[in-house]
Amino acid sequence: MSGTEPYGYLMVHFVEDPHGYREKVHFSLSRGDDPTAWDRLNGGEPILASHLGTTGVRDPYLLQRPDTGRYYLIATDLRVFGADDAGWQAWATDYSTAMNVWESDDLIHWEPQRRIDVACGPDGTPDPMLPHMGMMWAPEALWVDEYDEAGGAFVVYWASSGEDGRQRILWGATRDFTQEGWTTGGVLIDAPGDVIDTTMIRRGGRTYRVTKDNGTGRGLFMEHTDARRWWLPGAAWTETQRHIGAAYAGGDPGLVEGPAMFRVRGEDRWYLLVDVIPDVGYRPLVATDLDLPEPWALVGDGDFDLALATKHGGVIPLTRERYDALRAADAAAPVSVRVADAVVAVGASTEEALAALSATAEATLHDGSVATFEVEWDLAAVDLSVAGSHAVAGVLSGTLGANLNDWVAADGSRDWDADGKTPRSATAIEVTATLTVD
Repeated sequence: MSGTEPYGYLMVHFVEDPHGYREKVHFSLSRGDDPTAWDRLNGGEPILASHLGTTGVRDPYLLQRPDTGRYYLIATDLRVFGADDAGWQAWATDYSTAMNVWESDDLIHWEPQRRIDVACGPDGTPDPMLPHMGMMWAPEALWVDEYDEAGGAFVVYWASSGEDGRQRILWGATRDFTQEGWTTGGVLIDAPGDVIDTTMIRRGGRTYRVTKDNGTGRGLFMEHTDARRWWLPGAAWTETQRHIGAAYAGGDPGLVEGPAMFRVRGEDRWYLLVDVIPDVGYRPLVATDLDLPEPWALVGDGDFDLALATKHGGVIPLTRERYDALRAADAAAPVSVRVADAVVAVGASTEEALAALSATAEATLHDGSVATFEVEWDLAAVDLSVAGSHAVAGVLSGTLGANLNDWVAADGSRDWDADGKTPRSATAIEVTATLTVD
């Protein structure tokens, strides 16, 4: 099997935990090429966390730019547990309009977090010509090959409340998920009541979307359009199904939200994950023909294996190379905390000291196997001009847990609104050695 052959799926999500701070980015990986069985990576601990804004990450979504292969992860800036207790009414009408953004080349090493304020123009200042936005929830995006004369772009859509307090789905466009490259378009979905949480997929020339209606009792409802420029007001949408997944909530359509659709590779089979609130998390539905009047059907309890409280996110397909790399980066603990000691001469350079220390160390993976990782040594406190012995620590690089999945404030505070928050890793795997300057 070649490394570029399609294989496996990656799910990004957050975890419902009213008693802890779990509104961070979590990964679950399919068990082999099976889209019905999932394992949480990093031992169930987060992969990324936000130290900006509310410090909460909800509704994360993964996408890949097809012409560059670059991955982008976007998410809501909202922390519900252990943060600002303003309540849902305030959070939904006059709160953060920032979109959290991370990017990566390989899904393992993630660049530092940044944000886009979708209520602002490219210069980062509020644009009076834009619609009023009370918040920015559940962003997703589709790549459009011929967005404008400059070529392809992502069309991004999210939920926001207007001046009347009613929630609508808005859209914008970007090629690089930076503020400088951001343009807000306008309204995508405007219904008689509140609408949130839109997810979309395309098949051929048809675009399908599932949206949550909180105003007229439709619950999760599905529509499709054949319009090439589906994000513009002239696109005509046809509704096909309502109350999708309500049976998972005792028939109450209001208790099902956060939909995520994905196709089983090479098959006419699609899964729709629906978030049963408050804390059940994702439950699956399946379709084999999206054009049927009511395509989505429940999946039996024994036919889908996903941990409870897996909340609102998205799924992307992988290649064999990407899948194997994610498994190999899922390190749990060092085989040995202590690695070989090293000796350098007085006056040695930092480069010489690093060369004397072990360049690699082994770690046990969460699946029980063993892999070798490079070690990043910290010699900041070592004076190489004076003889002596120093205990030095190193971090295994290239593990999923080495990403910035935690933060601490300047004074050690864990309060969400503390000053001077610095990102760090809470799950990095460390090794130690003694470096003797002689």
